[in-house]
Amino acid sequence: MPDSPAAEPPASPAPAALPRALGVRDGMALAASSTAATTSIGIGLGALAAYAGRQTPALLIVAFLPILGIALAYARLNRSEPNCGNGYTWVGRSIGPWPGFLTGWVLLVGSVVFMAYTSAVTGSVVLQFAGKAGLHGLLGVRLDPNSTLQSTLLGLVALVAVTVTAVTGVRSATRLQWWLLVFEYTVLIAFCGWAVVAGDQPFSWSWLNPFAIGSFSSLAQGLVLSVFIYWGWDAAFTVNEETRNARDAARGGLAALGAMLGLFVFAAIAFQRVLGDDEMVERGPQALTFLGGHLASEPWASLPLAALMCSAFASLQSSVIPTARGALAMGRDRTLGAVWTRISPRYGSPAVGTVLVMAIAAAIALLAVGIPRLNLMILTAVNSIGLLVALYYGLTALACAVRFRGALREGPLEALRAVVVPGASGLALFALGGYLAYLYATMSDHFAVAPDNGWFMLLLPAVFVASGLLAAAWARWRRRSPYFTTGRGTDAEAIALPMDA
Repeated sequence: MPDSPAAEPPASPAPAALPRALGVRDGMALAASSTAATTSIGIGLGALAAYAGRQTPALLIVAFLPILGIALAYARLNRSEPNCGNGYTWVGRSIGPWPGFLTGWVLLVGSVVFMAYTSAVTGSVVLQFAGKAGLHGLLGVRLDPNSTLQSTLLGLVALVAVTVTAVTGVRSATRLQWWLLVFEYTVLIAFCGWAVVAGDQPFSWSWLNPFAIGSFSSLAQGLVLSVFIYWGWDAAFTVNEETRNARDAARGGLAALGAMLGLFVFAAIAFQRVLGDDEMVERGPQALTFLGGHLASEPWASLPLAALMCSAFASLQSSVIPTARGALAMGRDRTLGAVWTRISPRYGSPAVGTVLVMAIAAAIALLAVGIPRLNLMILTAVNSIGLLVALYYGLTALACAVRFRGALREGPLEALRAVVVPGASGLALFALGGYLAYLYATMSDHFAVAPDNGWFMLLLPAVFVASGLLAAAWARWRRRSPYFTTGRGTDAEAIALPMDA
């Protein structure tokens, strides 16, 4: 509840220190699971192909360059100020509290929306698996993997299950994720390698040529989709306060990002060795399942679907964890309510916040049932979240360039690493997001609640940003958060942290 504006509010209860039990492996597992390579490959390559065609591998390589610059900015900022609020804290201190709050807000909102839609994807995969097992109907209802309602209801069950595991602590969650990652990557690499060798579509070096993409607008839209596909590696930086060494978070995030580049490009080439242009787009969320059936007979043909299901579950879990910790960082600064700071005395995790994140994501998932086909729903979410990701990545990169601008006097190499590369990467994402917003604003002559309507696709991120400005105003003048005076986030280890039951 907000504090009275008549008097300076007392400090809100601070969370207990989170247990430092994580290492590089755990950060990498969290980052890799959050990026969800198998899910991104299974449902995202078809969307990319709609814009880039046979140049999808090239598009993924080009998109990696600014993302790498962003990752280097994260690593440098993390060395100087490890904090589970990361971008929210860094941008607030370096640029200002309003853009800092907006950075944290759009990440929270984007993550919650992502969980809502990923839960539906998870439900769709479960329904596909049921069909493989011969179960095509239940209680007189035909099971349809493309049904948003059926997929959402099953996905909500999965969301509750992963929330339970997230509440019990990050350490136990990352152990499970390592086993899921080993299985899904083994299956993914094996089938993609098989497709590269056995595919009947001729390979062409033009697949790696970004200049062969049809138009600049297609390139821009494809790049935003690619940014979304890479999104998630920064999850490693949200468990700084549960990591034995803050540098381990950076190592885990960068290692996961490099692995994603290799997997995405390899998988894109593999898909194009088997599927034609139209098939890549038409197969949509079932592309990976089709690849398995094309290359092998049962039961081996079901292995890619099993890997996809593991990836979807792991992605849900690894999204719940950093989202709750981002809210914890904002809650202890009183920019969000104190409820987000409550640490479970049994599990040492922000249990209440984790459950709240799950509940909000579930509510959004149910609202999204109004879009009847799952693949159209996914495309709407990806386009909307892609703009938000470009915004908060860009702000964080610029925060790095501003904070370490003194490196310009320390020689060309240091200036390049600390200022030029982060600054250029941030500006590139801003320019990309601005151009795409312009395309959305001019692509339709009327408003319609449809995933191919430009005004609707622009409305969603605009609402998210506007709601963030309203929430910031509430925190500034009603909660009287000190964050808006200093721009600095609370250092969880700099104060005595009482246990909040």
